[in-house]
Amino acid sequence: MTDALALAHEAAAHWGALTAPPKLVRDRENAVFDLTLETGGRAALRLHRQGYQSVDFISSELRWTEELARFHAFPCPEPLRTEAGALTVTLSTGRTASMVRWINATPIGANGKPFEGTFEKQLAWYQHLGHLIAKMHRATDRIDTTGIARPAWNVDALLGADPHWGRFWTNPALTKAERDLLQMVRKNAAQQLFEIKGLDEGLIHADLLQENVLQNASGLHIIDFDDSGVGYRLYDLGTALIQHAEHAKLSDITHALCKGYGCSTELMPLFIMLRAMASCGWIISRAEASDPRQRFYAERALTCARRYLTSHV
Repeated sequence: MTDALALAHEAAAHWGALTAPPKLVRDRENAVFDLTLETGGRAALRLHRQGYQSVDFISSELRWTEELARFHAFPCPEPLRTEAGALTVTLSTGRTASMVRWINATPIGANGKPFEGTFEKQLAWYQHLGHLIAKMHRATDRIDTTGIARPAWNVDALLGADPHWGRFWTNPALTKAERDLLQMVRKNAAQQLFEIKGLDEGLIHADLLQENVLQNASGLHIIDFDDSGVGYRLYDLGTALIQHAEHAKLSDITHALCKGYGCSTELMPLFIMLRAMASCGWIISRAEASDPRQRFYAERALTCARRYLTSHV
């Protein structure tokens, strides 16, 4: 039995007996297991990566999604409380575990893979996704968030001296000229964010990649709120578009998403770029300097930065 599987069994015991051993389905930021409880049906057990989110942050995420799922009928994983009524447990290794109800659906896509089905169908899905993001934001504004603590996704966390996901301009795949370009754009974008009046801010998902948007016969579902925080609401739209940054018809996808959300496309080059920069910093600590993913994320940040300059100047 692997260490992760042993921890999964230790954690699952807090929720009751299982019908079969836990099955590892993903091991990235968190280890995620598919399991079925004798009394509660199919569920996803998360073993949270140590040192990434505090217990308070994890509990806050679960309090938020519990409110969304139970009381606002929002299609996201409903947290399952332990037999003792807790949202999380601390395991013998110090690692935190939580469990949510399983959603039987498939991702709408994946990074680097072409759309399945017609492009018109994908535009319809993105308009639906825009509507769903708006619903999430509106529902959240009706929730009492007192005591909910999550990381910031504000101008300092995105463009400050020490961004939340890393100093993207130090990505090892960048040349000096490219680093200088990102630094210049970073300064311009920060100034623009300070000057824009009335930007909506609040709790956001902050990681609406295609892999975190599932579809089935009942529609779209949003999963994996692990990186959620308090920030610009339009950052959720920029993140939903980032995997299409190089797509020839990005403008069409952007229009569909924004139509569903109910906003202008004017600021989308800025918010797509902000996500590209964050990802360019995120990969630095997660791959060797020579790993081709460093250059992939650097290229995407540069592409988005140049597009932003064209739209902003």
